[in-house]
Amino acid sequence: MERIAAQKNSEFTGTVESFGSNGEGIVHSGETVFFAPFTVVGEKVKLKALKVKDNIGYAKALEILTPADERVRPRCPSFTKCGGCQLQHIKYGVQLKMKSKTVRDALRKIAGIDYPVPLTVKSEHQFEYRNKMQIPVGRDAQGNDAIGFYAERSHRIVPFEKCPIHPAWSEEVVSIFREYMRQSGVRGYDERTGRGLLRHIVVRDVDGGLIVTAVTNGEEFPQRELLVRMLEKKFSRVTLWQNVNIREGNAVFGSEFRLISGEGKFSAAECGIRYEAGPNTFVQVNQNVCRKLYDRAVQYAKESGAKVAIDCYSGGGLLTAMLAKAVGCAYGIEIVKEASECADSLRSVNKLEGKMHNVCGRVEEVLPSVLQGRDPSETVLVTDPPRKGMDRSTVRCILGSGIRRVIMISCNPATMARDVGLLTGALKEQGGELKKEALPAGGAEGCYRIVGVQPFDMFPQTKNVETLVCLERV
Repeated sequence: MERIAAQKNSEFTGTVESFGSNGEGIVHSGETVFFAPFTVVGEKVKLKALKVKDNIGYAKALEILTPADERVRPRCPSFTKCGGCQLQHIKYGVQLKMKSKTVRDALRKIAGIDYPVPLTVKSEHQFEYRNKMQIPVGRDAQGNDAIGFYAERSHRIVPFEKCPIHPAWSEEVVSIFREYMRQSGVRGYDERTGRGLLRHIVVRDVDGGLIVTAVTNGEEFPQRELLVRMLEKKFSRVTLWQNVNIREGNAVFGSEFRLISGEGKFSAAECGIRYEAGPNTFVQVNQNVCRKLYDRAVQYAKESGAKVAIDCYSGGGLLTAMLAKAVGCAYGIEIVKEASECADSLRSVNKLEGKMHNVCGRVEEVLPSVLQGRDPSETVLVTDPPRKGMDRSTVRCILGSGIRRVIMISCNPATMARDVGLLTGALKEQGGELKKEALPAGGAEGCYRIVGVQPFDMFPQTKNVETLVCLERV
């Protein structure tokens, strides 16, 4: 370890001591902790300090002086340039251990909860596992059209070549759009000027049928018939949508979807349930791991002895239907109208009328009325919120409900730990801030205690991890 901390732009050597929550290697130089992406614990590395502030620094690996046994050759030609993957250089078994540590550290550092976290459940497919591709279309530094994923922490597009975590259809779709843009003269969206038509390409694979959405900066869609012909020539089952998004900002979709060609939606079977998905229906991106995750969530629900399940942020209704079959009655709450309509169709196809009920609206607004008059000892609640986690009013509603068991699914360890902290009483709101509270043995009265935590590797080769947490009323 360097005795004097490295300064910005200086070069130094060090040994990677541990991993950070984003998969970076952690190296000390003097009193400064440096985060160095694409390094592995145990490696001696030559680094360049890129940024240093308040004893925290970020560094770039210039040379791996002593490679670790856990290092492997990345499959992707754009790895380290594209921001999609962070862990392709690390053996898969080590990735699973890293993700368990990420969950454990989040609970401890954010909520002050020290709880044992088992090894992350693996994905049977470590590559080509994604059933959804969401790829930006824009301009490069020279003003030329570009299709590719963003570089880490930027909106600079890294041109798409081949992505090993997406199936082969991803290359074919991108190739078709490039040719369509060349022939039609359609330009990629320029964030700096607000000009250019095509903003994103979003593709979802539903049992071999591709739902393709072209996100446009305006209502026009020149030579759409050309794009339809090209897609239908390559794929036997494909439907094309246009989404109009004229807003500035990072939101991919606008509010308006227009069906251009094909059926619009496709059906599939998963976990014994027939379901239908459209261009904006939430479905987990890794079907193999989704199966394991939902099976465990349903098992927790059945073990509670509940007669009614409430599924918050329920998407297209797959988990709601599984819960309805398992406990006898389930309510799904979903804000996206299209997804809620898909859940209605799913209910009919699977003959779950009277057992499965879908409510379209914001969870924080709808949940109180769904809970009203219910016996909390016979109710189990499942929540699978977006990355920002649950609204505080939703957390307060759950705490006030007296529900016996809460099952949380989260794709963000930080907001998961925050919400678990609030539900257990380990975190308290004071003057708009969250303060840690020491929990009594057995848990805080009127709150919940953790009875199970299990990470799932929904996103191999990336820093991201899906976590299932089961909580019971104290």
